[in-house]
Amino acid sequence: MSSNINALLDKAEDPVKMIDQLIRNLNDDLNKVKAETASIMAEETRAKREADECQSDVNKMLDYAKRAIEAGNDDDARQFLSKKAALTEKLNAFNTKYEAARANSEKMKQMYNKLTLEIEELNERRATIKAKVATAKMQERINKMGSSVNNSKSSLDSFSRMEEKANRMLDEANAMAELNSKPSDGLDDLMSKYDSKNSSVEDELAALKNSSSSAIEDELAKLKEDK
Repeated sequence: MSSNINALLDKAEDPVKMIDQLIRNLNDDLNKVKAETASIMAEETRAKREADECQSDVNKMLDYAKRAIEAGNDDDARQFLSKKAALTEKLNAFNTKYEAARANSEKMKQMYNKLTLEIEELNERRATIKAKVATAKMQERINKMGSSVNNSKSSLDSFSRMEEKANRMLDEANAMAELNSKPSDGLDDLMSKYDSKNSSVEDELAALKNSSSSAIEDELAKLKEDK
């Protein structure tokens, strides 16, 4: 389940938006490193100033001790040298503090410079990644259009298949109707034709029999002319 969720999250992520967010996060980190680096560099400067001032005091005590010796005042020289010894101990502590501050400052500057270069590189790669994402999205749109065209072709094929099926059903229905109809050789129609004519002739002949012979001859002559 965890694997499936991670896969869905990865699929839902927009690479461009994620990269922009990562760069923003790195810039936030860079600002924090920059502020800390500035603070440590300032500490280095203070430690250097304290060491330089202490070194100046040591040199001063040594100079006064030499002057006292030259003046023949050994006791005064001893006091200056005693002060010099105390200041030398303090100077050693200041130098140790300064070396540590300088080392920390170098590390922080290296870290800051490294992070700066990485962010610059990511900004350059960001444009390439954006171009790749744009190309991928365009290809995805083309793939979807191709799928739609394939679906349309499938619909057209289905339409043609249904049309062919309808034609086949109509042909089968017509064939069944033809088979269901009573076979006829045309003789019945021919017989009815003559039956109706003969009936008419018989009726007319009966009427003629009831009329005069001249009328019968006229009617017979008329019938011959009609033939």
